[in-house]
Amino acid sequence: MLSKGDYVHVLDEDEEGIVVDIVNDIVTIETKDGFVLMYKSNELLKVSNHADQEFKSASTVGSIHNALQDKVEPKKRSFVKEKKSRKDEFILEVDLHIEKLTKDYARMEKYDMLTLQLDTARGQLEFAIANRIPRIVFIHGVGEGILKAELEYLFSRYVEVVAEDANYQKYGLGATQVYIKQNVR
Repeated sequence: MLSKGDYVHVLDEDEEGIVVDIVNDIVTIETKDGFVLMYKSNELLKVSNHADQEFKSASTVGSIHNALQDKVEPKKRSFVKEKKSRKDEFILEVDLHIEKLTKDYARMEKYDMLTLQLDTARGQLEFAIANRIPRIVFIHGVGEGILKAELEYLFSRYVEVVAEDANYQKYGLGATQVYIKQNVR
């Protein structure tokens, strides 16, 4: 479908460029700005060859101009590095699917499964509070909503806990994210 020299747009991103290499399903493109990026072939959309010719000439002229400017005026780069705590970066993920918690779930009653899931959630929440972990994601799945309702009730009993739906793009509908406020008295 794609071949070297094709002009493509990247789906779900504001990028476009020329195909410079194809290895299996990975396509390497060069953007208008001269960056070389790699995408899977199903993430790209081939467009007409007319834009391809305009892109090549603009890229060459622009590249020469930029190279001459870099030689004349060396630019000083300054950047501010944002300090982040390691605890802010870490998110504890707890998978509450019953098959992840025990091997003997086939012989368990539904009440026992729910109790095991809630005990695990309570234990992980207590652990996070004791170790000052600011965020936890509980992956509970969609199902009938019983576990999610029980988790919401559990979280409401803690003053320092705020619960909300987790990031949909990363976890889907079946996850709840918990923020733990520090120093609440």
